[in-house]
Amino acid sequence: MYLTDRSAPARADTGRGPARRVAPVVLVLGTVSLITDISSEMVTAVLPLYLVSQLGFSPLGFGALDGVYNGVSALVQLTGGHLADRVRNHKLMAGLGYGLSALCKPLLLLAGSIGTLGTVLALERTGKGLRTAPRDAMISLSTPAANQGRAFGVHRAMDTTGAMLGPLAAFLILRAAADGYDAVFGVSACVAVLGVLVLVLFVPGRRRETPTEAVGGPVDAGEPSAPDGPGGPGGTDRPGPQGGRPPVRVREALALLRLPRLRALAGCAALLGLTTVSDAFVYLLLQRRAGIGEQWFTLLPLGTAAVFLLLAVPAGALADRIGRRTVFLAGHVGLLAAYALLLWAPATPVLAPAVLALHGMFYAATDGVLPAALAGVVPEELRASGLAIVGTSQALARFCCSLAFGAAWTVWGDGPALAGSAVGLLACAAVAGLVLRPAGGTR
Repeated sequence: MYLTDRSAPARADTGRGPARRVAPVVLVLGTVSLITDISSEMVTAVLPLYLVSQLGFSPLGFGALDGVYNGVSALVQLTGGHLADRVRNHKLMAGLGYGLSALCKPLLLLAGSIGTLGTVLALERTGKGLRTAPRDAMISLSTPAANQGRAFGVHRAMDTTGAMLGPLAAFLILRAAADGYDAVFGVSACVAVLGVLVLVLFVPGRRRETPTEAVGGPVDAGEPSAPDGPGGPGGTDRPGPQGGRPPVRVREALALLRLPRLRALAGCAALLGLTTVSDAFVYLLLQRRAGIGEQWFTLLPLGTAAVFLLLAVPAGALADRIGRRTVFLAGHVGLLAAYALLLWAPATPVLAPAVLALHGMFYAATDGVLPAALAGVVPEELRASGLAIVGTSQALARFCCSLAFGAAWTVWGDGPALAGSAVGLLACAAVAGLVLRPAGGTR
């Protein structure tokens, strides 16, 4: 159950050369994510203010809807990951997910009640859940195990470029359009369709030989990452139709839970997710603490995205070099520092930049590092399923956190609610540090 030493690259793989280059499919998928994130973040940037200010939602009501928005995808990730492995076509499942999300964007124009809006957002998040694991599996399977952090860092940097452009576009549309929110939702739908087209036209449909295979197998080949044979998750020695591999069965995907290292990753991701306050709440708290005007609210995600963009690739490369556990836990320490500033720092002009910088550092150190750590844990034919298990555990925990934080804010106020999350994060980070400690306690 080690996240560092086993996933750190061997010396032979750290030199310059083809193994260090980012695969073309990573760049194309990054472009798809960039375009899609422009669409998604246009909506995400205006949604908190739209719900609270325009529709009059309470913090509890917003917490419930935000939990739906971020939690529904968690349940669907398992389905998307398993189906992608079963049909052996990650592009197909990713395309279905991107397409469903694009179809839901125009429906936001018709949603005026919490029931209708919740349904549309649930369908949109269903699309996200379907695409996330297959997309990350394509990235993982096209990259040597030694360079997983770098590849995911490049993808997340491109994804975050879209996350920067989305709020900026929403800000400009709100200032220029008379019926600003409807205009934001309409433009978002058009951009989402463009992302689907790029995926369909430029992402290869079938995986060829992976760089991992080309450079001699995974880094930690000395210790099998999963048992092979009919009884283990690998399960590749059974002959399939016409001599090919048989479809992946549900029990084979569930058998991944017998891997101690995967259980450790999933458990720690869930534990830390229970105390990770959603972005929307962070921005609402920052607006109140720093006295930021409503007209500038949509620009707050830009601060997080800018830092994420700058640090995603360096953080991924650093995780490959010094160990993913260290970088992953350091990101949560940065988030804890952001909570502390929101709780106790005075409302000075540097409060907002400092909180947003720490928020962006948190994502740079965790968002791509967690899936990168699975490269040496999950066999290739079950990679999407393994990614889905860990992603689902984290997303479900954050769903619970949104509900609990919204309820605590409504009952006790925002300060006590955030203080409880900060104390919980400190305790959970300590536990995760022990569970994910490297062999021999060296790092």
